Amino acid sequence: MERLKKVRRVLLYTLLLNIGVAMAKVVYGYITGSMSMFSDGLHSFFDGTSNVIGLVGVWIAAQPPDREHPYGHRKYETLFTIAIAILIFLAGAGILRKAYLGLQAPHMVEVTTVSFIIMATTLMINFYVMNYESRKARELRSDFLRADAMHTQTDIYISISVIISLIAARIGYPVVDLIVSVFIAFLIGKMGLSVLKSAADVLTDTARIDPDEIRDVISEIDGVRGCHEIRTRGKEGAVNIDLHVLVDPDIKTHEAHEIAHIVEESLKERFPSIVDVVVHIEPYSLHHDIHEYKR
Repeated sequence: MERLKKVRRVLLYTLLLNIGVAMAKVVYGYITGSMSMFSDGLHSFFDGTSNVIGLVGVWIAAQPPDREHPYGHRKYETLFTIAIAILIFLAGAGILRKAYLGLQAPHMVEVTTVSFIIMATTLMINFYVMNYESRKARELRSDFLRADAMHTQTDIYISISVIISLIAARIGYPVVDLIVSVFIAFLIGKMGLSVLKSAADVLTDTARIDPDEIRDVISEIDGVRGCHEIRTRGKEGAVNIDLHVLVDPDIKTHEAHEIAHIVEESLKERFPSIVDVVVHIEPYSLHHDIHEYKR
């Protein structure tokens, strides 16, 4: 799939940026004793890890349908999105542990001009990566890229917090470095919950399109007398629909088939995210008419 190839290219590009950002913060944070800076770098490493997981997940999702997976492999992308959420939670737990250990002994931080230069540079890179991935997520309708952009967004909050902690340490309050580390951990946990919910919506077949919007499209089609039992599921970039369409009872089979085809094409034109439409043709009757109005 061309879309998934583009998603892979985006992930490769952001992977290189995330690795560079992580190395700079981890190494210099370790040298200067800044736990908040080191923790920020650790989080950036998890960004890079999520990119690797995404590359594998998107590659699997791109595989064509087979006997065991007649509906394709799209949900693998969602499965790997859950893996990102788990990594986020692990990063948060690790940072909390380091903060706790740091409170058990005197905590000293060496703050230099280089510290601020590194943080300012990586902050600008994070802004770029987040905006780039968000734009590509909308363009390519990728849940994974959206989740990864949200993950990168935590780096922005964290980097700003680290800069504040460095300023505090420089004027004589190194304990702020530990406090910021705890704040970072909670931000990471909050983002992890958001990513997890997004994936859960896909796996639990949460409705994706308002049925009334679908009725508005179908009501404009000649030969359609109504519709009901409209169901949608999937993810934002790959929505599945099944519905019942009412037609005149004396209509010919080939005419009913043509109406079903028009319904499918009309819905896909109105909602580009739709990948599959199952239309059940039913003869129009008074019973259906009453049922339709009640809905």
